[in-house]
Parts: sequence; C-alpha cells; structure tokens
Amino acid sequence: MYTDPIADFLTRIRNASSAGHRVVQIPASNLKKEITKILFDQGFILSYKFEEEGIQGTIKIALKYDKVTKEPVIRKIERVSTPGLRKYVSSAELPRVLNGLGIAIISTSKGVMTDKQARELKVGGEVICNVY
Repeated sequence: MYTDPIADFLTRIRNASSAGHRVVQIPASNLKKEITKILFDQGFILSYKFEEEGIQGTIKIALKYDKVTKEPVIRKIERVSTPGLRKYVSSAELPRVLNGLGIAIISTSKGVMTDKQARELKVGGEVICNVY
C-alpha cells in the first residue's frame, strides 16, 4: 500500500504519457479531482471523466499529445510537498514554474488553485506539485 496518493496520481500520469497511452485510470479522491480539473483548465490534458463506482470511484484522464511531434504535452510533473516534508509558502513566496510557462498547483484555504490564481487572491498554502 502506498502512503502518498498524490505522488501515485502524478506517477501514473507521468508513466502513461511517457509510454504513449491515450487514457489513464486513477482511483479518485476530492483532491485528485481538483488537480485533474486544473490540469484540464490549463490545457495539459484533453479531457477527464469521474466514474462513481465502488467505494471511491475512478478518474479517467485522456492524455494530450502534440499533433506534429507526438510528444506528451506534460513534459514534467513533479511532487513538491510530501507527507514527510510539507512545503508551505506565503502569497509573496509563491513559486514561478519555468518563468510562468508552467504551473504550480497550490492547496490554499480558498481551495486548490494554480500559482497565478493564488497570487491574484493573495493567498499562500501548500505547494502540491509543479507541471510543465
């Protein structure tokens, strides 16, 4: 049994995109659903579907690839804050990923959002992961 479900979520996406899979299926949780919505809104994935079956349900994510080069759109997706070492930042210390080309996903008191949204609302929180 894994102890970090978010790291597992990110690893499944990373592995599926590097293997060239079209769809990846992941056990669902509320935080994973919020991260999935952000990835979709920011254009990193094609689409997603929440399936409410069993105890927790699953998330089906359709991965996005470049039309010409067939490279995955998600070049790198990395965990920042882990259960062993939490990484919290204030609104002034929010990270800029690839000078604004990538996104940092932040869990704040106002919900899960990108670093840009957190900067606009002037809220800090836990840095979950970086995507670019």
